[in-house]
Amino acid sequence: MLFNSYIFIFVFLPVTLVGFYLIGKRGKFRVAISWLIGASLLFYGWWNPAYVSLIIISILFNYAVGVSIIDMKKWRKATFILGIVGNICLLGYYKYANFFVDNFNEITSNNIVLETIILPLAISFFTFQQITYLVDIYQGKTKEYNFLHYCLFITFFPQLIAGPIVHHRQMLPQFSKRITYNVNYNNIAIGLTIFIIGLFKKVVLADGVGLNATLVFSAVESGVVLSFAESWYAAFAYSFQLYFDFSGYSDMAIGLARMFGILLPVNFYSPYKANNIADFWRRWHITLSNIIKDYMFYPINLIMTRIAIVRHYRYLATFLVSIVFPMISVWLIVGLWHGAGWNFVLFGLIHGVYLIVYQLWKDYRKRHGFMLKRMKVVGVVVSRIITFIAVVFSFVMFRSDSFDVAISIYQSMVGLNGISLPIFMADKLNYITDFVGPIVVSYNGMFYNGIVPEPFYALLLLLFMLIIVWFTPNVVELFKKYNPALGISTLSKDTSSLNQLYWKPTIYYAVISAIGLAVLITLIQGESEFLYFQF
Repeated sequence: MLFNSYIFIFVFLPVTLVGFYLIGKRGKFRVAISWLIGASLLFYGWWNPAYVSLIIISILFNYAVGVSIIDMKKWRKATFILGIVGNICLLGYYKYANFFVDNFNEITSNNIVLETIILPLAISFFTFQQITYLVDIYQGKTKEYNFLHYCLFITFFPQLIAGPIVHHRQMLPQFSKRITYNVNYNNIAIGLTIFIIGLFKKVVLADGVGLNATLVFSAVESGVVLSFAESWYAAFAYSFQLYFDFSGYSDMAIGLARMFGILLPVNFYSPYKANNIADFWRRWHITLSNIIKDYMFYPINLIMTRIAIVRHYRYLATFLVSIVFPMISVWLIVGLWHGAGWNFVLFGLIHGVYLIVYQLWKDYRKRHGFMLKRMKVVGVVVSRIITFIAVVFSFVMFRSDSFDVAISIYQSMVGLNGISLPIFMADKLNYITDFVGPIVVSYNGMFYNGIVPEPFYALLLLLFMLIIVWFTPNVVELFKKYNPALGISTLSKDTSSLNQLYWKPTIYYAVISAIGLAVLITLIQGESEFLYFQF
């Protein structure tokens, strides 16, 4: 079931919300939790009921392993390893079996046939969530025996399909509070408004620009060679589509949870405002980035830095062992986590290299005291633009269905297929310089393939989106007075010129929200899945 569907907005959400509070009002908290679990399983099984049994089996297995880790002493470590391996095997089979078999056949010239496996929704998210739960149990960070609370922790529908990936210690204390089961109209007003903002991002912005992005990438797949402008348009269009699609989902998840009196962690915080690539990953898919840092990078980094021989070498060798190896290893895994394809692996590798280059630059500045103090504003602007372009460049690989498509677009982006300019501009360049002239394609327009309908308005839409992502406050900033989500204190504080527009529980904002929801409902057309559903 989709958040941006009539069945969800007019049937599922109101029935679930009213039922939850009516049951909670009578003091039957366990029944209220069971109601919410049942609704969440219905939400999950709406796409394919057969996979409800899969998530139930996963929950039962991991809860049993968690209880065993706490109760056992002799076999505690073995039980923990069994739990981790079990989760990896489940994820590996459903998400990567066909990928590995196909590549094995390619390398060995075998013809092993494996039945096509349909990827269950959210398997990457609920598997990672349960792995972190087992790690927390093993490290003594949590001790929870309530089975119903654990089931709701995994299945809670606002965050089930595409995150955030929540921690056990973040969610279960909230389920234990009696106040959660009492109607709070302030929570409903805040949650509904945030949901409407997210719905706008998805229905209007993401789906709007996504139509053109799909047209251009599909044209390349059919053999069309893009012009210079078309290739950059494709890269920017998909980058904005993914941004508003994921941002919209994250907002809707926060809003829906708040209606039930639950705070989810921030998962998206204006990542295109990032000043460097590390800052980008502190803002994009924040909960995944935290898991990468805490559960993968730091342990590998600690192991590598403890290798005694490293201490006898200079900075470069230490850097290679303690930074480069962990970074590349982790980001190859992260790339593969996003999808079973070499394009995702290379996407992860690209970002691993980005982060290594940033670390080298950071170390260089630290050793030489180069802090750009006199050019603070200029430095911030330049670094933000460089980071943004680097991310846009990487998303071409993320979106492309094959290497050939990605390479073709990259070639056009760097001008290897010529740079198309209007005739009057091309003629001037031809006699100004002998170097630039030969690569300029003289043409009466930069979008000469005719793929992008009404290119002038398409470019205006991209400019409008750029203004939004760079200069307007995000949901966390708009609702900062009302504590919209968990983890706000750890985020960087952006100063936006529009921050004075923060939300207030007034008639004015209620009318705007009502009108906005009514308009958005009329704009919902068909089934438009969120992009992160496929990851």
